[in-house]
Amino acid sequence: MPCPVSDSIRPTFHIFIPTAIIWCERGVQLATKTINAVKKRGRLVNRFELLDVFLLIILTAFALMIIVPFINVLAISFTTHKEYLDTPVLLFPKKWTLDNYKMLFEDGRIWVGYRTTLIFLCIGMPLNMILTTSMAYGLSRPTFPFKKFLVYFVIITMLFHGGIIPMYLLMKQLNLINKIWSVILASGMNSFYLIIMRNYFISLPESIMESAKLDGANEWRILLRIVLPISLPIIATITLFYSVDRWNEWFNPMIFIRRNDLVALQLVLRSMIVDMKISDAATLSAKLETQFSDGMKMAAVIVTMLPVMCIYPFLQKHFTKGIMIGAIKA
Repeated sequence: MPCPVSDSIRPTFHIFIPTAIIWCERGVQLATKTINAVKKRGRLVNRFELLDVFLLIILTAFALMIIVPFINVLAISFTTHKEYLDTPVLLFPKKWTLDNYKMLFEDGRIWVGYRTTLIFLCIGMPLNMILTTSMAYGLSRPTFPFKKFLVYFVIITMLFHGGIIPMYLLMKQLNLINKIWSVILASGMNSFYLIIMRNYFISLPESIMESAKLDGANEWRILLRIVLPISLPIIATITLFYSVDRWNEWFNPMIFIRRNDLVALQLVLRSMIVDMKISDAATLSAKLETQFSDGMKMAAVIVTMLPVMCIYPFLQKHFTKGIMIGAIKA
């Protein structure tokens, strides 16, 4: 006689056993997928590590391509002519000397170049920032009239240029030839920097400006008291850009200024290098023969690069953040 208890639980076993088998199979499948995923993840980690090593090698090679020539230039500027002839590719001079810098600064043209370039920088860079900041803020406001037209107009100026002859005729008509203002006004604003700063201003929360308007602030007060203090990254970035542009100014001074007392630093460096090449070729006098022309050239390069090299590390943090946000967000 069949047991009633076994008969009553048999259907339950018939349901439970297949279900348990299914869940066991699913568990095995899940465990297998997990193991495979871990293995695959391990392979990906190893692959990325190998990729990182490969990128590190490439970046190190590029860094050495930049650093080694710079160290060579720096070493040649502090070495003697005899040691340079023995080892042209020099990284650490055995005998240090300041004769190259002494002869460089004895030439009065270098001081004229420094003075002129500092005038370009101290007057031109603030003017560039005022014009760029005010126009970028205006073009970033949603209620600004003819905003799209002006943005397209700015972009067109990035692609097409009127040329140097109309610019020269304009400066001549304004009686600015051989004057500092011809160089400063010739590059009053950079369209690319304007677009970057405008995109940064657009990325700022609109609620901040609306709150200031509710408190009675006008646009200039919003710009000076709210927008600029929270836009230090892009301000530092564009300031660095304009400062480097002004410090390296050479084309406009070469076109608009012919006075010897207003020669830009880069043109002074160019003229000194040309004079040294001529003196090396012609050997005009015994004094020129004793000069280490290559050492003076390298010393001039270091003297020209030194101010930018001293300022750039302090703005590196703001520079990276500002250029990324200003270029991506819009």
